[in-house]
Parts: sequence; structure tokens; C-alpha cells
Amino acid sequence: MLPSIALILVVGMAMGWLCQKVKLPSLLGMLITGMVLGPYVCNLLDDSILGISSELRKIALIIILTRAGLGLDLSGLKKIGRPAILMCFVPASFELLGILLLAPRLMGMSILEAAILGAVLAAVSPAVVVPRMVRLMEEGYGVKKGIPQLILAGASVDDVYVIVLFSTFTGMMQGEGASVLRFVNIPVSIVLGIGLGLILGIALAKYFEKMHIRDTTKVLIILSISFLLVAAEDSLATPITFSALIAIMFIGIGLRKKRESVAVRLSVKYGKLWVAAEVFLFVLVGATVNIGYLGHVGWNALLVIIGALLFRMCGVFCCLLRTNFAWKERLFTMLAYTPKATVQAAIGGIPLSLGFACGDTVLTVAVLAIVLTAPLGAFAIDLSYKRLLETNTEKPKVSK
Repeated sequence: MLPSIALILVVGMAMGWLCQKVKLPSLLGMLITGMVLGPYVCNLLDDSILGISSELRKIALIIILTRAGLGLDLSGLKKIGRPAILMCFVPASFELLGILLLAPRLMGMSILEAAILGAVLAAVSPAVVVPRMVRLMEEGYGVKKGIPQLILAGASVDDVYVIVLFSTFTGMMQGEGASVLRFVNIPVSIVLGIGLGLILGIALAKYFEKMHIRDTTKVLIILSISFLLVAAEDSLATPITFSALIAIMFIGIGLRKKRESVAVRLSVKYGKLWVAAEVFLFVLVGATVNIGYLGHVGWNALLVIIGALLFRMCGVFCCLLRTNFAWKERLFTMLAYTPKATVQAAIGGIPLSLGFACGDTVLTVAVLAIVLTAPLGAFAIDLSYKRLLETNTEKPKVSK
């Protein structure tokens, strides 16, 4: 295992650095590293690392979502209002609708098979989007109108909505009915996650005020609570649950609300953790990609992905109607909401493992979507934000 960890860190960071030197997103180098080192090319990563890959990727997501929460102002989220709520489900719904219209015609899929494909593809990648929105908040771009906060909040909730749809559609394919409780669970899990996270964040703020402990210890306490929340969500067998990842982000928001100075210092600590977590996240996502499947992809699959993204961008545009965003800011928001990676890597292979006839096609298209949209979406954000967004003279108090 130790040589595999060394390979992931050294080669991943080196490839990320090389990509940055040629003005490409570092995550592209990390994804390529994972593809090459992974089981489908050189097979240099130990099975023990690959066996806990999903847990390591979840830890990385926990780190970046906590860091995002520590930098988010609750009053700023309230100010955004309606568009923030719509961004949680409207763009994904538009993309799903696009795939329902395109996949049966271009790929010969049934409506239910197209719905499963749509549920796999419709999620935006918080792993790509969240760290970039955190950087925008640090640099003060778009903060005055709440653009990075809007995208960050939507990207964090979007996955919950899509995963519930995916579990519903796969259940229907297996002969189960569409449960009303599953759809009711979407808003309930989000609200419960927000409430639980705020309560824990405020409680931690009061605890840290009374107990003078090192910031490193505070980080370990928050990480431990975050791990327990994820484990609790996974172990719940009830129809109504809570969203652990949303709760984790709102722990940071609640802590910032009551103890902003502590939140700023902890954000610095989490920023340092993210240096290693980012490498693990994208190298391990790359390791899940079987590039052999790309040989089976026809032009029709590419057209479905492009068409679905256009539908998604239309959904984002609809969310921003009746806002004071300039056309450049709307364009940036539409571009920033396109990358895909973590959710597609996590659930893209499930239909194949369940023996569905569409399983091979779903996995192939999911792989293609990751390879195309993760680097291109990151590149679009990195290249455009200084041109399309206004910068604030007063930047938020989040340290690099």
C-alpha cells in the first residue's frame, strides 16, 4: 500500500504541475495519472488502496465541503434566495429531460434506460466546482452578487437530488414501483442536513469558546464528527434520511456564524489538507475510468452528452431569470455548472453490476462524460472567471 500512496502523491502532483505549466487544469494531470497507474492500464496501484478508493474520495469531499462551509456567510446565502433553491434541482432536471429526448433516438435506448443514463449524468461534480468557487470567494470575484456562493450551494445539493432519482429508476428497472417516500425524502433530507449541520456548527462554536484547544485539534474534532455523520447516513435503513454532506458543509457555516475568527483559521488548516486530498481524489477517480470502454463510444454518445449539457445550461439560465446578473455573469454560471466526475465515477458502473442490458452503454457514456467535462469544465472556469466576473475591492475573510 505504501508504494501506491507514494506513486499517487508524487506522480499525481508532478502531472498536475506539468498541466499548470501549459495553462491546463492540474486535475487533468491527476486524472491521467489515475488512468495510467490504475488497473486498466499499468495496474501499479495496490488492491488494498483501490478497495478503499470510495472512502478516500469521500474523505476528500468532506475536506473541501467543510472548507467551503467555513468560507460561506449565511446572510449571503439568504440574500441569493430563490435562484439558490432552483439551482439545486432545475439544471439536473433539464439535463435529465434532454437525455430522455435524445438517448432513445440517437442510441436506441428505452425511456427507462435513458432515465437511468440521465440520472448518472445529471449530477455536477462538487470535487471540480467547489474548490474553484472557494478560490473565487478568496479572490473576491463575483462575491458581491453571490455568484460563487450560489454555484457552491447548488453543486452541494444537486447530487442528493440526482442520486435519489437514480435509486428510484434502478428500482423500477428491477420491478419495484416508484416510491413516493423516495421523492419526499429529497427535500426532507436536505432540510434535515441543513438543520443538523447548523446545530452542530453552533454547538462547536460555543464549545471552542469555552475550551481553549489548538486549531489542529479542532480540525480533528470536526473531521471525526463528519465521518460519523457519513457513517450514520449510510447505516440508516429508514425511508426518510438526512444528507450528511450537506450537514458537513453547514457545520462550517454555523461555526462561521458564531465564531468567524476561528472559522478563518480553520479554513487555512483545511486548505493545507486539501493539497493532499485533491491529489488522492482525482487520481482515484481516474483509476476508476476504464479507457477501454472509450473504444466502444460512437459519435451518437458524444452528441447525447453535448445535447444534455446544452439542456443543463438552459436550466441554469432559467434559474437566473429575474436576477440582477449581467449576461457575462449568467454565462459564467452556465459554464461553471457543467463538470462531471465524482458521482459518475461512483454510480456509473452500478447498472452493469446489476445486470441491466443498458449497463455497458451507461458506463461507457459516464466514462466519456468524465474524460470530457471534468478537465474542460475546470478549464472553462479557470480561463473565464477574471473576464466574466467583477472583483470586489473588499474580499471575504477567507485565507489561502
